[in-house]
Amino acid sequence: MTRLAIIGAGAWGTALALTARRAKSDAIIWARDADVVAAVNQRHANPFYLPGIAIDPAIAATTDLAQAIYGADAALLVVPAQFLREVLIALAPHLPPALPFLLCAKGIEIVSLKTVAEVAEELCPGHPLAVLSGPSFAAEVARDLPTAVVIAGRDPALAGQFMEALGSARFRPYLSEDPLGVELGGAVKNVMAIACGIVDGRRLGDNARAALITRGLAEMTRLGVAKGARAETFAGLSGLGDLVLTCGGAQSRNHALGLALGQGSTLEAALAGRRSIVEGVATAASLTALAARLEVEMPICAAVEAVLHRGMPINRMIDRLLSRPRRAE
Repeated sequence: MTRLAIIGAGAWGTALALTARRAKSDAIIWARDADVVAAVNQRHANPFYLPGIAIDPAIAATTDLAQAIYGADAALLVVPAQFLREVLIALAPHLPPALPFLLCAKGIEIVSLKTVAEVAEELCPGHPLAVLSGPSFAAEVARDLPTAVVIAGRDPALAGQFMEALGSARFRPYLSEDPLGVELGGAVKNVMAIACGIVDGRRLGDNARAALITRGLAEMTRLGVAKGARAETFAGLSGLGDLVLTCGGAQSRNHALGLALGQGSTLEAALAGRRSIVEGVATAASLTALAARLEVEMPICAAVEAVLHRGMPINRMIDRLLSRPRRAE
């Protein structure tokens, strides 16, 4: 793999294009927004999503999906989970047979309750898939700060090819054969980050945050095992690692949203003016529905969903969680 099509020009897509160049791979970015394309091609920057970061002049951008995919050895799908279906439908007519995909978005589709990989398999059968996830703020990756991630696939050889195409001295992918677990970890952590932001916004303390992260990991693992993932996956980078990062990092969009809610903001006000998608908002609803379908208890996810989508007051949500029956860990 020496030429990668990056489908999605947000912060993460742009950072991955820079990562590919550092690994000596060529990268072309597809963006829906012509202003983003013009900024990348003319100013070698993406001020809309990664302000202050210089982009390698060898990286080009286009609004044309056919141009982006032409001659590519693989496609990195980096559009938000709730928009992936629409983009894949538009992309499908331009795909060469068996072009590999690396799925880089984190979330569960709200209508179908499918993971990103399941959506891709439905719409583009016959295309080999791998998944990238892990604790990785886009701005730090773009600045070439040390980062470790997971690339997971049922075909270890394909995952290894993506590792070679993206890996460098400061971007270190580890391999996994549990793409489902890696995907679910990346989805659940966004909802937990909103919960941790609420805890911080309400100044409930470090003890409460630590308890929430730990119990959030238990919820993540229960859901994953019920859906067929490996329990040990959630102790790794895409589970515990990503959970720790987004639940405590000031750069986390999901944590920032929860913080605003905890400080008294409405959801509408907290989301106003944001260009980037806060994936945990939709994922809270899809995870709660998926947990109900699988008969898995996820009280923290359910509480966040109730605040975001059913107007539950935050103090009532906190009281409900704290009044749950005592039980063995």
